[in-house]
Amino acid sequence: MAAAMASAAERAVLEEEFKWLLQEEVHAVLKQLQDILKEASQRFTLPTSSSGGAVKQENFVLSTSGTDQVKGVLTLQGDALCQADVNLKMPRNNQLLHFAFREDKQWKLQQIQDARNHVNQAIYLLMNRDVNYQFKTGSEVLKLMDAVMLQLSRARNRLTTPATLTLPEIASSGLTNFKPAGGSILHNPGAMFEFGNQRYEVSHVHKVECVVPWLNDALVFFTVSLQLCQQLKDKISVFSSYWNYRPY
Repeated sequence: MAAAMASAAERAVLEEEFKWLLQEEVHAVLKQLQDILKEASQRFTLPTSSSGGAVKQENFVLSTSGTDQVKGVLTLQGDALCQADVNLKMPRNNQLLHFAFREDKQWKLQQIQDARNHVNQAIYLLMNRDVNYQFKTGSEVLKLMDAVMLQLSRARNRLTTPATLTLPEIASSGLTNFKPAGGSILHNPGAMFEFGNQRYEVSHVHKVECVVPWLNDALVFFTVSLQLCQQLKDKISVFSSYWNYRPY
């Protein structure tokens, strides 16, 4: 009898703690997530020049580890790559080749636009409930966290694993003056392309990178937000281990 009473009392305490979690802590976490993601969203706000109106251009130095065969500078204007100058030193004779974007062309970075859209969708999901809204079940919270985490994961993945273009896609974009021969894939040794009425084959591949600080900031915000979502999910799931039926 005493054991049964103790069990009932313990369950009553747990149910009160779970009720407090749903009514108080969940909203506190949602507010924290909103603040973090609003900061992340501001990183995608395109800076304007001192004269106003036009989006400010930012220059970034391209680098590659362990070799100086590829050097260059690219210019980013918001979510568009508007200029790029690349010097390539040929491995056999050290001949220096220079490549540049056409002045009348820009390369829209779709992954930045997509990441921005996913962040805004996550913020919408978090703000879609009034501050006085009462969550009645843990399942309701878990579904919300899963939806938010899905948008954040998609945003992070778009920035960390950008898509590469095939040679036909680059040729059709008008960014360059060469055309592909066949359907070879970019970055694949053996790929063929034509330039200046001459046929060339890709023999070496060099990967160059540059650091864009405001995109790095956004990635940090995504990671912190995903951790907060998972922590809230874990707290709710812990309660299920104390009773056989699922109170959420």
